[in-house]
Amino acid sequence: MLCVDLVLVLVAQLLTLTAFSNSPPSLAMLSDISLLIAFQILAGIPIAMWLGIPKIQLKAYETRALGKTAIFGVLLVVVNVALGRISHQNIPLGNSLVFGLIFVVLSASSKMVMLQALLALHRRAQPRCRVLIYGAGTTGMQLASALKTHEWIEVVAFVDDNPAMQSMTVAGLPVLRPVKIKSIIEEKEINRVLLAMPSLSPPKLAQIVRKMQKLGVEVQVLPSFAQLVGEEALVDKLTPVVPANFLGRAQLDRQFGTGGRTYRGKTILVSGAGGSIGSELCRQLLLCRPARLVLFEMSEAALYTVDMELRTLTEDSKTEITPVLGSTTDPRMARKVLGEYRPDAVFHAAAYKHVPLVEANPLAGLANNVLGTRTIAEAAREAGVDRFILISSDKAVRPTNVMGASKRLAELVVQDLAMRSDSTSFSMVRFGNVIGSSGSVVPLFHDQISKGGPVTLTHEDVTRYFMTIREAVQLVLLAGSFERGRGEGGDVFVLDMGKPVKIRDLALQMIEASGYTLRDKNNPDGDIEIVSIGLRPGEKMHEELLIGEGLLTTPHPKILRAKEAWLSEIEVAGALRALRQAVAAGDEGAAREVVSRWVEGYVPPDAARGS
Repeated sequence: MLCVDLVLVLVAQLLTLTAFSNSPPSLAMLSDISLLIAFQILAGIPIAMWLGIPKIQLKAYETRALGKTAIFGVLLVVVNVALGRISHQNIPLGNSLVFGLIFVVLSASSKMVMLQALLALHRRAQPRCRVLIYGAGTTGMQLASALKTHEWIEVVAFVDDNPAMQSMTVAGLPVLRPVKIKSIIEEKEINRVLLAMPSLSPPKLAQIVRKMQKLGVEVQVLPSFAQLVGEEALVDKLTPVVPANFLGRAQLDRQFGTGGRTYRGKTILVSGAGGSIGSELCRQLLLCRPARLVLFEMSEAALYTVDMELRTLTEDSKTEITPVLGSTTDPRMARKVLGEYRPDAVFHAAAYKHVPLVEANPLAGLANNVLGTRTIAEAAREAGVDRFILISSDKAVRPTNVMGASKRLAELVVQDLAMRSDSTSFSMVRFGNVIGSSGSVVPLFHDQISKGGPVTLTHEDVTRYFMTIREAVQLVLLAGSFERGRGEGGDVFVLDMGKPVKIRDLALQMIEASGYTLRDKNNPDGDIEIVSIGLRPGEKMHEELLIGEGLLTTPHPKILRAKEAWLSEIEVAGALRALRQAVAAGDEGAAREVVSRWVEGYVPPDAARGS
């Protein structure tokens, strides 16, 4: 770099002489000034080193480096004038100034030429990544300028939604229309799209990202300056969901106790302890200070998680945590666990509850929800358990799907055992959708909003009853703590949950709670769209809580008791026998026929289509 600049001193002197003599300098003229040029070159070495010009990298040669080159040129002019006076050569000041100007131009130009030559070599040596910048604003222009000197990245063009920017040339690159982005990517062989719009809302960014990824290109998002300096998180996080905000009524959990005295010092077994309801049951039961808490769970991962969590919560208490890995559908396992630990109360929360999954796998759903309930309830009666509480669902009321039908059959099984048991008090708790539990709409909507939408509804007019997981668990604990004898007839306890909530209103609330706006025909520039995808197989427009008409009171004003019709012992035995045969034979049609015969309101899909 130093040698190039020193050679340019000589070249600048020759060009200056040529300019002022209107012809190339003669040998006599060169001989007269050769010594002066030699001294000027020698003087230029320490000046260049002092300014640090030889240490400037080609790719970093910008405004500041150009200023140093100008200073170098001015100092060379001073040296030229000084040497002319010392040598008594009559060098006009104009000649020295022209020499300095020519040198600065040559020096700066040489750096640019050398940089382009070097980049050309790099480009030939390795493949280039062709980049399209989405956003031609200030951030996009700065990004394009920064990438111009990159060794293996080549910025091809901009795209921008602003019509005023389209068809313009920005930073030497064309600004194209996003509607043609597919053809742009194909024609210009784009490998990567850089989103340079940090002020755009996260949902809209997410929508653009998904659109670009579908076109088969890599997408990267440029963070805003606030994110780079740490004022904002680089990964956008939505406002945490507060379940009580979406109930459409006052929250009731503060009005509940926990029935703590009923469970204090006792052995409690929770089936399905690793699930959403089961794990919260265990947490609330710990506040009642039982002597032992038996965690009965089929999933190893879920059992490990809840066991580790509860052990940290019981470090300062005397409650013993006993994890048991097994299925409630295994009679030997159920009898062994209940016979060994002799629980005072059993909370049966183990169930398959996701409507579409159970609809697609009816045999597994019926086996787990119906036969599993019969197995553990019968084992509880044989072991002399004092209280058995089945956790049911509002989908059991005149069900239109296999999941709801399986829960209703489970209720009928428990009701049958309640009528034939002298020692164990059997009861059921029926509630609506639990906000925040796995598979509920709230985490689904939250995930869809975080990805930029759309938020999907099965139908615009679908309504559901909602309760918080805390309300649901406290309802279960309270129902299980009512004086013995009240549940012996197979009572169904329900929570007074007010009016059902329209799912679309819930979706809109969540969008607005996350700081975004609804995008529809009235607001086409909004952030998140709500889309109806149609009712799923077996799904109802509106859920119910009661099969019968009347409700009876309980010791708590917000918990009601329903006396509903049940099957006879012979009918339950026949239904279970037929269901076991259908499950053993793998006959889904026969299993659905059993359900349709004994569960009010359920119609098999084939029969429904035929009608």
